[in-house]
Amino acid sequence: MNDIEVDARGHRCPVPTLRLRRALEHAPAGATVRLLADDPLARIDVPHFARQLGATLEGVEDLPSGAISFRVTKAP
Repeated sequence: MNDIEVDARGHRCPVPTLRLRRALEHAPAGATVRLLADDPLARIDVPHFARQLGATLEGVEDLPSGAISFRVTKAP
C-alpha cells in the first residue's frame, strides 16, 4: 500500500496536526500517512498526537529542504 502524503509545509501548528488527524480519519486501518511540515513545533506535537490516537510514529526525517517528514501508521 502506498503512503498517503499530507503536505502541511508553510503552516504553523496546530494546522499540520489537524491535517494529519483528517488524513488518519479517512485512511483505512494500517495505512501509513507521510506528513511534511516545516514548523519546528511539529517535532513535539506530531509524536504526542500520534500516541494519543494509538497510531505508531514509524519515523521522523529531516529533509534537505528544511522540512520534517513524519511517517505515522494508523492503528489496525
